[in-house]
Amino acid sequence: MQNWINAYSWLNIRFLLLGLGVTIFISVVAVVLSFILGSILGIIRYSKIKYVSAILGFFVDLIRNLPLLLIIFFTYFGLPNFGFKPDTILAAIIAMTVFESAMVAEIVRSGINAVDIGQMEGARSVGMSFLQALWHIILPQAYKKMIPAMISQFVSLIKDTSLATIIVVPEMMQHAQVIYGQNANYILPMFVALAVLYFIVCFTLSLIGNHIDKRLA
Repeated sequence: MQNWINAYSWLNIRFLLLGLGVTIFISVVAVVLSFILGSILGIIRYSKIKYVSAILGFFVDLIRNLPLLLIIFFTYFGLPNFGFKPDTILAAIIAMTVFESAMVAEIVRSGINAVDIGQMEGARSVGMSFLQALWHIILPQAYKKMIPAMISQFVSLIKDTSLATIIVVPEMMQHAQVIYGQNANYILPMFVALAVLYFIVCFTLSLIGNHIDKRLA
């Protein structure tokens, strides 16, 4: 029992919360960037632009079928060979943005395809261009359908930030490792603390997503 009390000293909890701040920062930046980039990729794939859509489709499928850990390794250790050396946090953001953009692109493409084709035909028949119909008619309906899948994907992203500890990103998992590295008796208390903090963050995001989904229903 004393080990648990010592493990949860204010010094350790504060250090763990600092890691949580980095986790949230990486997650928020990666979510915003991957939503924007993934939406663009998904729309291009849906538009079936000759050659471009097929090439993007190949790269999206390639990224989706690679382990995120491998992408993190390539970003941190591989990019310096091309003249760009990101620090650990930037490398994690880049890797997660690339990986999540591919996932989001497929969600967006599927969401747009789920909208009845008559909506596009009707919009075009009243004189709208393809882009106007897409922006004003199709995407608002499609994004409503995508909310559950998007929230699920972004919750996964938050949990996947723990993989960044492999390149020593000072996020929550890495800080927990530092704490129980000083005392092996702190391993279980730290894992319990991690579970609670990840649950709070992910469950809060799920509640927000459900609220948005209900408001837009």
